[in-house]
Amino acid sequence: MATKSKRSSGQRGRRQQPARNELSPCLAGSPLLVSFLVVALFVAGNLCAWQENVRPKLYVSLADKEYLRFQGNESTSDYFKLVLRDPNSNNLLVGARNIIYNLSIYDLSETTRLSWYSSDDDIKMCIVKGKDEDLCQNYIRVLAIPSQGSLLCCGTNAFRPLCRTYSINGNNYTKEQEKPGQAMCPYDPTHNSTAVFVDNELYSGTVADFSGLDPIIYREHLQTEQYDSLSLNAPNFVGSFTQSDFVYFFFRETAVEFINCGKSIFSRVARVCKWDKGGPNRLKNRWTSYLKSRLNCSMPGDFPFYFDEIQSTSNLVEGRYGHANSKLIYGVFSTAPNAIAGSAICAFSLQDISDTFEGNFKEQSGLNSNWLPVNPLNVPDPRPGSCHNDSRTLPDLTLNFKKTHSLMDETVPAFFGSPILTRVSTMYRFTAIAVDPQIKTPGGKTYDVVFVGTDHGKILKTVNAESADSNKKVTSVVIEEIDALQTNEPIRTLEIVRTTQYDTPKDGSYDDGKLIIVTDTTVLAIKLHRCSSEKITSCSECVALQDPYCAWDKIVGKCRSHGAPRWSEENVFYQSVATGDHAACPSGKMAKDANAVERQGYRDLEYDPQRPFRDQPADKIQFNSENYNDKGPQITPDLINAQYTVETLVMAVLAGAIFALLVGFITGYFCGRRCHKDEDDNLPYPDTEYEYFEQRQNVNRFVERIQAEPKLLPQVEEVTYAEPVLLPQPSSQNKMQHSPKNTLRKPMGHHHGVNSETLFQFQPDSYNNARDNYRGRDNFGTLRSHQGDNYRRGDGFSTTRSVKKVLNSNTRNRSLGRMKRQPPRHGMVTQHRSDSPHHSSSGSSPVMSNSSSSPAPPSSSPSPQESPKNCSYIYRD
Repeated sequence: MATKSKRSSGQRGRRQQPARNELSPCLAGSPLLVSFLVVALFVAGNLCAWQENVRPKLYVSLADKEYLRFQGNESTSDYFKLVLRDPNSNNLLVGARNIIYNLSIYDLSETTRLSWYSSDDDIKMCIVKGKDEDLCQNYIRVLAIPSQGSLLCCGTNAFRPLCRTYSINGNNYTKEQEKPGQAMCPYDPTHNSTAVFVDNELYSGTVADFSGLDPIIYREHLQTEQYDSLSLNAPNFVGSFTQSDFVYFFFRETAVEFINCGKSIFSRVARVCKWDKGGPNRLKNRWTSYLKSRLNCSMPGDFPFYFDEIQSTSNLVEGRYGHANSKLIYGVFSTAPNAIAGSAICAFSLQDISDTFEGNFKEQSGLNSNWLPVNPLNVPDPRPGSCHNDSRTLPDLTLNFKKTHSLMDETVPAFFGSPILTRVSTMYRFTAIAVDPQIKTPGGKTYDVVFVGTDHGKILKTVNAESADSNKKVTSVVIEEIDALQTNEPIRTLEIVRTTQYDTPKDGSYDDGKLIIVTDTTVLAIKLHRCSSEKITSCSECVALQDPYCAWDKIVGKCRSHGAPRWSEENVFYQSVATGDHAACPSGKMAKDANAVERQGYRDLEYDPQRPFRDQPADKIQFNSENYNDKGPQITPDLINAQYTVETLVMAVLAGAIFALLVGFITGYFCGRRCHKDEDDNLPYPDTEYEYFEQRQNVNRFVERIQAEPKLLPQVEEVTYAEPVLLPQPSSQNKMQHSPKNTLRKPMGHHHGVNSETLFQFQPDSYNNARDNYRGRDNFGTLRSHQGDNYRRGDGFSTTRSVKKVLNSNTRNRSLGRMKRQPPRHGMVTQHRSDSPHHSSSGSSPVMSNSSSSPAPPSSSPSPQESPKNCSYIYRD
């Protein structure tokens, strides 16, 4: 019973200690729970802050009869990438493997082709250098028309770039000039590069060596610094254009200003002056006007989420946005391949780009210093990076400053304040973009229609519904998601082309343009809209599309497209791109906003046997041979059972898991309390929080184990102390035998003297062999019982720890006399005993014990024959 009481007391002490904060043991002992809660809060917060994936109004799946297709070489891949519209004819020039195709813009039929194969020697040398034979071909990567009847083209030529100039006479091509294409065309067909022909000069952004480690922005006789990470640091060029006195390049590169914090990719825009003639002396072949700045495409907030990697850019478009005219460049951005899969469309104003280049420069004062803006007073005059009449006369101070300060401090902000469209999807990312600018709607408002290609073969058509009224707001509308490809090929290039005359009208709908889609193996052409479907039978359905190409003709009673007669008359055509609702149209079955499909419970199918991961939502425009007719596409609603969105499922799973953890913790806590209730009620002192009971429990465990095993080492005799214990006065015969002084080692000479008063000593290993027969002790020097097991009290208070202290006779007598003269004090008791008969004349050694914070329970006399008056006590301060 005593053992149970002590064990219960120890358990009680352990449980009562954290009672001040009952939740802390769960959290401290369960790091998995803490991590789970943190992740749950993070995901929930991001789901609330993240821009919602806007659902398309229509999902379009095209059949063979609804698009034009050019296959090219059917035996091997052509790796199509480059498309150029010939302004002198209605033809398209498409660069491919060993061939330049000349295609008709009307039906993509091949008009003629220009073949340009690499020589056998170049192919053999390429293979000897370790390249694959499939790459050791001539891939056309630069196309330009310097003048009417002339064509400039550059190819990889089996990793030995070449450029040629051809004269065009009808369908015949005649070679006029050939020159090395180093620094104008990439070596590897997979490298990203860009080029623009301006004022009879070719400006290119590519690599200038076989290994691809020497990036360069080049114009004949001028280039960026070689192997200089401050100028270019492993860039991937995606686009270029010219405007006014400058040529602009867009690329992504490893951020040199972020290198101290780790590797990161940033999107850049760089510019050079068209009138740059290089510097004097050793800088005669270097740009003196080269500057670059970061493009900021991010979700706004206290902690913006950046889409750092630019993938493609559109042509420069000019239009009216809000109440001001602006020139914009659109780009598609994505996150890193190993990050959260996200893509975005951002627009940048040419004026904002120019203002950034007129702002502060950024510099790093030391190798381990942060990049900080340069004080404007330290910028030399004339200002580096600007256009000058003759750059060869610039002072050395300006040239040296520009060489180490090509990076601007400010970033170029997104024009509308945030991305026009974001998409979080593990299925695809944005890869290409084309913009049909300033489509005029009935009433005179204009909108830019943006087409975006993905690496999964899909095309999104989107518009910013707020762009006509404001340049500070974004309302994303995804009009269509188009499946135009049979396979999931990534889309490399998108181009919008228009004919000089309208095609044959169908049901009053005029097709005035086509979207050219370029993949590695195929060139496709599709219509820009699907307004003429007879399934769109009501005004509300036509207006709810929010498609700038479409409006409801109240006279004809049909949904018609841009270009129809009297299109600009608002009282004839009903349309509302901003809201998707018109007062003259009664409400219809089609919701007016892009998220209506989601709210009604429809979902995208993630699997289709015909095409893996194919989206097939509720309202699907289908093109197939069975229901196709000359009246246009058919819209067939396929009712799908209501499903939950990904965001809802994630929140439900997290909430259920957290609830289950809390219920489990609370249940376990109360069950544990109930199971230990009986033991707690049997405690002798239930309110105590002493650690003494727990110590006794651990000691008893050791004692039981030691008693069961043979003793390997001799034990040390000690005098016990602790709680008040009543001991019988030993007889005179045993008094000398059990004197405490008999347990001490004798001084080793006279040099110990009085300084030995406070010296602690232990007994020799062979001393206690005679006493082991009646003393049970553990390895910690703790006595189980002073007079044997029969002497122990039932409550376990007779066994405590002990310490020996060496005292000389004079000091001991003074201490005993001083302590006897003092009145007894409660709670401070020391047991006094003589163990050896041989040292009785010297007196007994007092051993003082530690005091407890509360009085110990009373103890009973071990023997009824012995009176308590025979017990001796020594009290101390």
